[in-house]
Amino acid sequence: MTSMQPVLEIYAPEGFTFWPTGDHGPFDYLVLNGSLTPAEVGTAVWRLADVNDVELDPEAVAERGPRPEDPLGGFLHGLLTDPGPYAPGGLRVTDSATGTVFVPGCCTGLEEWRDWLGVTDGGGAAGFGHDPDARVEWVGRTVRLTQDAEDADSPVIELPPEELRRLLAGAERDLRGFLALATDWAERQLPGHAAALTAALARALDLEPPA
Repeated sequence: MTSMQPVLEIYAPEGFTFWPTGDHGPFDYLVLNGSLTPAEVGTAVWRLADVNDVELDPEAVAERGPRPEDPLGGFLHGLLTDPGPYAPGGLRVTDSATGTVFVPGCCTGLEEWRDWLGVTDGGGAAGFGHDPDARVEWVGRTVRLTQDAEDADSPVIELPPEELRRLLAGAERDLRGFLALATDWAERQLPGHAAALTAALARALDLEPPA
């Protein structure tokens, strides 16, 4: 059986006190879906805010506004104002029959998940990070997922395109479930930033904000 999960690369939040987060190791993947605990949602939102909390150049400041002076507003500013936030991670595919796991490589993000659809619906190939060089491509009548295209002995998973489309539909449902959960979380935990945060999370996951 083959499964697909949207995953977010996370680290253990150290010294973070703006809202509760879960306990995680130094490097891990958090599966995003509509069944996370409030602490796990808090971890995901922390990671997305933290990775997008970068120093802006003067041109970006002019476009996105200056960093607020209050600590919470300042921490959220990058995520809330970035037109294309980065969400480190991607889609993890597991073949339980062989034990083969396809994971996103470095510097790829969940905001790129629709690139999979370009392969299944249009043919060709798409890369999802480096070290390893994760690649998805048509080979004959199947779609091949190669964990490291630079390694001749790399593990691969091969799927019929209709099976991959089914898996992608499930992954999209999981992402929408997480976004709905995070929307409710934001309204309870960060009511003053809830609307802007929901919109930012939708951009980071390449989804429409909930109605």
